[in-house]
Amino acid sequence: MPVSPKDPMADLKLGEATEYPAHYDADLLQPVPRQLNRSSIGVVDDALPFAGRDLWTCYELSWLQPNGVPKVAIAEVEVPATSANLIESKSFKLYLNGYNQSTFASEEVVLQQLTRDLSSCAGAPVEVRIYSLDAYTQHGLTNFAADCIDNENVNITTYDYEPELLNGLITSATSGAGSAAYEIVSEKLCSHLLKSNCLITNQPDWGSVYIEYTGPKINRAALLGYLISFRNHNEFHEQCVERIHTDLMQHARCESLTVFARYTRRGGLDINPVRHTRNNTIDSRLFRGRLARQ
Repeated sequence: MPVSPKDPMADLKLGEATEYPAHYDADLLQPVPRQLNRSSIGVVDDALPFAGRDLWTCYELSWLQPNGVPKVAIAEVEVPATSANLIESKSFKLYLNGYNQSTFASEEVVLQQLTRDLSSCAGAPVEVRIYSLDAYTQHGLTNFAADCIDNENVNITTYDYEPELLNGLITSATSGAGSAAYEIVSEKLCSHLLKSNCLITNQPDWGSVYIEYTGPKINRAALLGYLISFRNHNEFHEQCVERIHTDLMQHARCESLTVFARYTRRGGLDINPVRHTRNNTIDSRLFRGRLARQ
């Protein structure tokens, strides 16, 4: 979609030919106001209908030690969904590249600098963890502990975002006298068929999505068709997950709901947003390990 000159995203580095920095520069980080997208789905920052965070994995973190020898590591960064801004991904990559030829006294100094700069960009406290390659290898590969819906019997006719596909998401088990009763279940579902496109560059973003809910039983074929309809949709990772959460709350009448997406990396970064109703406790094991495509 074209970006108007007055659009806050008009000055982003994403999609432009860029000279990569040789040294650390915190000014490379660029914020994107979350409210830009939330207005279109009826969500306002001071009354969020969900909680959550964005978990970034930084695979290309390196700096120079005082003796001149490079050190490599992997970092995890958690940005709260309540932050005023999300962090634009290419600016994050450029910022991390600035560490490559910069000398830091210790890993702790790097951790403190990352935490300070990223919190400033997001407009809220950000948590950063740094792992050695050996330590991070112990995380291993995993898969969602959920029923995969990718083989549901469904005919797909659209690849453009269409929330109306959720109109038949739940059906009443019994009805009469103007009332309907629904089968209430608790389920964990997943799909590896989520794909959207970058809002600025139109590059494909590939992801797997995990949905845990309690509420009326969901029609899995309808849910799969809806998720596939994101295939040509242009939006940032975090925005897609918030849109899915909002749509499911509206159409599925969930009592509790978690939507978690793990996206494949680009430029040494992957983004894994989770949004959940405030009455839903998140099992920390959900965030451990990487999926096969990551």
